[in-house]
Amino acid sequence: MVSQAVIEESVRVASRRPLCVDLDGTLVKSDTLVDSLLLLVRQHPLRALRAPLWLKGGKASLKARVAAEVELDAAHLPYNRPLLEYLMTQHAEGRKLYLTTGADTALAHRIANHLGIFEDVLASDGTTNLTGNHKLDSLKKRFPVEGFDYVGNAPPDVPLLQNAGEAIVANPTRSLRAKLKSRNIAVTHHFEDRAPLPKVFLKTIRLHQWAKNVLIFVPLLLAHALKLPLIMDALMAFLCFSLCASATYIVNDLLDIEADRRHHKKRFRPFAAGNLSPATGLGIVVVFMTLAFTGAAFLSGTFLAWMLIYLVTTLSYSLYLKRVVLIDVILLSGLYTLRMLAGGAAAKVEFSPWLAAFSVFLFLSLAMVKRFSELQNIRAQGNTLSNGRGYLLADIEQIRSFGTASAYASVVVFAFYIYGSGASGLYHHPSRMWLMTPLMILWLSRVWLLASRGELDEDPVIFAVTDRMSLLIGVAIALIAVLAAV
Repeated sequence: MVSQAVIEESVRVASRRPLCVDLDGTLVKSDTLVDSLLLLVRQHPLRALRAPLWLKGGKASLKARVAAEVELDAAHLPYNRPLLEYLMTQHAEGRKLYLTTGADTALAHRIANHLGIFEDVLASDGTTNLTGNHKLDSLKKRFPVEGFDYVGNAPPDVPLLQNAGEAIVANPTRSLRAKLKSRNIAVTHHFEDRAPLPKVFLKTIRLHQWAKNVLIFVPLLLAHALKLPLIMDALMAFLCFSLCASATYIVNDLLDIEADRRHHKKRFRPFAAGNLSPATGLGIVVVFMTLAFTGAAFLSGTFLAWMLIYLVTTLSYSLYLKRVVLIDVILLSGLYTLRMLAGGAAAKVEFSPWLAAFSVFLFLSLAMVKRFSELQNIRAQGNTLSNGRGYLLADIEQIRSFGTASAYASVVVFAFYIYGSGASGLYHHPSRMWLMTPLMILWLSRVWLLASRGELDEDPVIFAVTDRMSLLIGVAIALIAVLAAV
């Protein structure tokens, strides 16, 4: 039996050993090189094309070149919180901590300076990629007598964990766990900071945003063409469009990682929070796009064309156009109308020009209220603009006037539709549809009133499908439509 004195001596020896901490996937839940490359694509897309050439000089050279082009915000990186708290406690007790990473030395020093708990930094220097055995050799030279303890997360850390006085892991990969088990390496501390994978997946594909694609069914419903083959085509179109939309959301989130980390809500998105790797995200994009366009091939060529237009437009929006004032809201409103055009093409029903005019004004108003609520919430919280949209807080009143004017213009267009021949050809009692107009005015006015109070979620469509009053108004409008039709 081990005596108490031996145990205490073991603890004292461990406390004297320096604690060496890996960065990527360990202290930070993401890969800082990948984060930097994505930021480079966002800020300097043409320079990003040179990255394969930089790799010719080796991975360390690539890291140095990328670090020289862009600067990650060390204050908003997705740190492993349990591990960071442990390190801060160890630092407070006088233990010497070292940041030992394969990341470039410039980036590693920025992170170390921000945290203020590390004695020194050992990192890649543009020539030597400090990972695996290279890192082990460096630590053995630095600590030849006292040895070291080590915190890692991936298979390249195995040599270091095997030679460490204490092996510590943080968010270990499955392959690392298997290697540790096969080599009988005992782990003394284990720090997990990961969200459940199913929840992360659903959040990544933004399943709730599929509600927007219900617009695909609108032309079919308004044409009163509820036949089973057409309904099945519309359902296939809905699924294809939703998969395509989810893929574009992922691309947008990957490009917006740095900006999202500074946002009070968006910082919890899977990529920004480091709960899902960009490589996994790109894999989902490939699978979803393949399924979407394979399914679309069984529908009309016109539907396929509309989906391609949607894809090109949304990618252009994510890469650049979202930062162009007014163009962004016009594109957003156009994408809603495009969904209905695609739905009409899939079900092979005519898309009414009245519906087109109504949707243009209505969705322009909703796009405006989205931007308005973003600015209003930023102003209410006393924050500064950091999303690069191009809008100013001084634009709030002008956006309000644009949006409310467009909202009521949509009601006017709808009134002309009721009065014209379009409604009389589809409804036995079109005059009953006048009852819809006060409900539409009520809903649109309420949306803008709540936005002015700062009580509206930044996405009005999601608000519409989760707000009780909005749902009641929607049911009432549907009932009136049925009464007008019979």
